[in-house]
Amino acid sequence: MGKINEEGCLNIMDVRFLLLVLTIVGLMAAGVSSRIGSFARIAQFILAAAVIPLIYKFHRKIYIIIRTLPRDIKFLYRYVNADLETRRFVRNDSTVMKIFRERTRLYPNKPCFIFEGRIWTNADIDKYSNQIASVFQKAGYSKGDAVALMMPNKPEFIATWLGLGKIGVVTALINTNLRLNSLVHCLKVAKVKGIIFSKELTFAIDEIWETVSDLEKFKQGCGENVSTNGAKNLDQQLSEASTGQPIVDREPGYRDKLLYIYTSGTTGLPKAALIPNSRYLLVTMATYHMLGLRSDSDIMYNSIPLYHMAGGLVGTGCALVKGIPSVLRTKFSVTAYWTDCIKYNCTLAQYLGEICRYLLSAPPRPEDTAHPVRLMVGNGMRPQLWQDFVNRFKIEQITEVYGSSEGNANIVNVDNQVGAVGFVPSILPKSLHPVALIKINPETCEPIRGSNGFCIRTETNEPGMFIGLIKQGNASREFNGYLDEEASKKKIIENVFVKGDKAFLTGDILVQDELGYFYFKDRTGDTFKWKGENVATAEVEGVVSNVAGHRDTTVYGVQVPGIEGRAGMAAIVDPDCLLDFKALAEGLDKALPSYARPIFLRIVKELEMTSTFKLKKITLQKEGFDPNKIQDKVYFRDGNKEYVEVTPELYEKIITGAAKL
Repeated sequence: MGKINEEGCLNIMDVRFLLLVLTIVGLMAAGVSSRIGSFARIAQFILAAAVIPLIYKFHRKIYIIIRTLPRDIKFLYRYVNADLETRRFVRNDSTVMKIFRERTRLYPNKPCFIFEGRIWTNADIDKYSNQIASVFQKAGYSKGDAVALMMPNKPEFIATWLGLGKIGVVTALINTNLRLNSLVHCLKVAKVKGIIFSKELTFAIDEIWETVSDLEKFKQGCGENVSTNGAKNLDQQLSEASTGQPIVDREPGYRDKLLYIYTSGTTGLPKAALIPNSRYLLVTMATYHMLGLRSDSDIMYNSIPLYHMAGGLVGTGCALVKGIPSVLRTKFSVTAYWTDCIKYNCTLAQYLGEICRYLLSAPPRPEDTAHPVRLMVGNGMRPQLWQDFVNRFKIEQITEVYGSSEGNANIVNVDNQVGAVGFVPSILPKSLHPVALIKINPETCEPIRGSNGFCIRTETNEPGMFIGLIKQGNASREFNGYLDEEASKKKIIENVFVKGDKAFLTGDILVQDELGYFYFKDRTGDTFKWKGENVATAEVEGVVSNVAGHRDTTVYGVQVPGIEGRAGMAAIVDPDCLLDFKALAEGLDKALPSYARPIFLRIVKELEMTSTFKLKKITLQKEGFDPNKIQDKVYFRDGNKEYVEVTPELYEKIITGAAKL
């Protein structure tokens, strides 16, 4: 008996293990019946003799299932609860707006958002959102239209898109750091009819005023009866608007679009990902149930931008849908992080990977352990920092989540496995897993297919591209894609494991251990080959940053004429020139294999970073290591010696092959 198909739905190990389970059950039955007669006792011995070879052969799989069973049971229990509630949303054609309206009716005075000392209750948010709906309904906006929202973190941000959602208008959440061409691009791809912006961002809109002259402009936060220089005074309009629930001809439904959230644009202009109500509610249910949150006692701390998926969905969904108050902060602050958590009695806190590094780099304070935070949730926690972070700040649970605004490949680490971004249950066969790792060509990043034309799954601990199998109609496995249909098509692969199936390509390289845990390795395109080995830049960045005293660091590969592959180069922030190059070299020698150690260093005053703490490296990679073109100091490590500054003379030796790499 063999596999049904090469990578298919059922393999021989699954079948044999099923037989093993049935045999053990048979033994138990035989043990009971042995009291009745000798024939049954003989049958028991025969069954025992048959099962011993199977136990011997599959003892490792049995051990893994037993070891991970508590984790898997907890996960499946929470998953079932989330799924049941999601199914109810489907049946009732629920939307975020309908659910929140009902919560407001039942609990009007319960805190929803807390900002700068003020508590916004459910009734407060509902009233403001109704006023927004009234203003834009009177202005002629209706279901299917789009409006851009450019505003710092504050409760009005959420109440604004909630109000627009009540009349079926989709809100494009604009990164407040965007300027000029990038900002115009985001407005145009979303085909917005108008833009709402806060007074703090007036200059950004003024810069593009003529370019987007056809858009209606609404200025918020300047106060009533104040001139807004061509824009409509939203504060004035809100003061005159109805506070009642809007009446609409076509009420939005579960599958209707709610938001556009843009990718970070680390490799080009941002793309607008579609977020329907179904996606928002799915993320909320996953957050609430998978994290084991408590509506009656938990309070969330959110200092992540609300135009980002983590801040805008994870950080707001539980407040609107499940009644867990969320403390908002305009922007992340190292000194205020734990102080705020203490002040507002926060039991949950959100993070992005670099936030954790900043917190760990700060001098120790009593607040480090005086806070009530029991759980932190986020993504990008570097394995090299994980245990130190937990030990210093005494966090009971770190819940690392893997996911993206547009993707369906979402996993979560629910049991504190250091470094893991998630897992799949060991007790379930691979055919039931909605995610997988497939082999790819490291040069082209294209999937490798077997002789039957299907993709090939990676082995245990073998790096591969992470994919999410698509199943339209299933909220957790749908791929909603981008507004740009061509960009959406590029993220889909067909005929993955069986003819006709489809999957979402994450573009990320992960590995999976035998216990089912996934670990992030790198982005496709960031990994480079040197001395015949693949170098994962994300992994090297974590090590270099640690050895260099938690400094901002980005790693990339640069081409050297006449040399195969790419040489490793690290850009390290050291504005005061305090870096100890000898100690750095010694630390890297201890922590990294020879092929992964950066050969070149670039010392910079700062690194360009997205507002969600993702480092940009494209420009650095293009500039390479030529001291004639770079103002920053560049260093070179010859063999196992220390780093020396690259002069024009040394540069010539390197590119002509006279210097040893």
